[in-house]
Order: sequence, then C-alpha cells, then structure tokens
Amino acid sequence: MLLDPEKTLFVRGATPVLLLADASASVHDALPVVTAPGPGAVPLCEGWSIVPKLTLCVVDGPGDVGGLIPAFAAPVIDGSTGGTNGTNGTEPADMADWCADAERAGGVVVLSLDHLSLSLPLPLPAALDWARLLASGTARGGFMPSLV
Repeated sequence: MLLDPEKTLFVRGATPVLLLADASASVHDALPVVTAPGPGAVPLCEGWSIVPKLTLCVVDGPGDVGGLIPAFAAPVIDGSTGGTNGTNGTEPADMADWCADAERAGGVVVLSLDHLSLSLPLPLPAALDWARLLASGTARGGFMPSLV
C-alpha cells in the first residue's frame, strides 16, 4: 500500500524515527500498541522490518501488511540536536542523512499516530512531545530492524 509522504515525518537522531499520521487502518491496526518498558526505551516491533532508502522507504509487516513511502517527497527534520541549537530539534534535514542514521542504528522507531492530532506536514510544533506520543495509548509501533 502506498502511504502519503505528506502524512509522514522522518526524524533524524541516534535512533531515527518515522512518524506516520493517518496511516491506513490495516497498517495502524496491525502494529502493536506502544508501551515503553522504561525511560527512553521502545520495544521491538516483532515481525516487522524497514528498508530505509533515499527514494523509497518500505515498512514491511507480517503477511500482506505494510506500506511504501516515496521518501524523496517526505519531510525530514533533525531531531539529533535535541533543541541545543535553539530550534527545538525541528529544523529541516536531508533524507540521505536520515538513511545513514538508520544504517548506523540498525533500524528505525516507527510510530503510527493515526488517532492523534499531530500537524503534518510542516509547520511542526515548537517541539515534539515524545513523552505524550509514547504514553498516549493510541500510538502504535516500535523499533523495526533495517533490511539492506
């Protein structure tokens, strides 16, 4: 299934993140509810994998569940600064750098935010509220290992 790149957000960092807003019901419902086991920890998304490439990102789930994202058209921000440069970690970034982050990390945290009101695409809120996203009870996903 083709996912709308304007309803995604690729966030750079030591462990890069892919946020999906309004993902198809089949993708969103198939992902596990995110229950972080501890501060800064995100569980492995069993049975899922990701292929992060510059032009196309593939999120592959069990059976026929998954999606393709035209990555070259998707927004990317640099969350790696954590706001230390005065921008709250929301400045635009490069997809090639996000892919390199994914390669170094061995995967990506994918979160489907189907029922949350996150304004995508840009402009973004002044800061992404990760605690709210992970504790909302409606976010689904987890860490997906990268396939190369």
